[in-house]
Amino acid sequence: MPEMCPKCGLPKEICVCEVLDRETNRRIKIFKEKKKFRKYMTVVSGLSGEEMERTAKELKRMLACGGTYKNGMIELQGDHKDAAKKALLQLGYQEETIDMS
Repeated sequence: MPEMCPKCGLPKEICVCEVLDRETNRRIKIFKEKKKFRKYMTVVSGLSGEEMERTAKELKRMLACGGTYKNGMIELQGDHKDAAKKALLQLGYQEETIDMS
């Protein structure tokens, strides 16, 4: 018997939870912070759980930078605001849900 998704009850192979999560009215915010030694960090907030982990891994790979995810935020080393938005669009997030400040 195939493994079932706990959210939608469908088999994992045809689970649509990830797609539905991306299409909801949740707001994703992208901004940059200045850290120690005048270094910049790009922060992406508004994601949660397993989706945040996968998105952080893909953003780090696509932007060729280091980073982490914690406390509901993805922190990327360097100033990658515009590139992060383009990468999120490539990952399937809606442009209307992404705010840049």
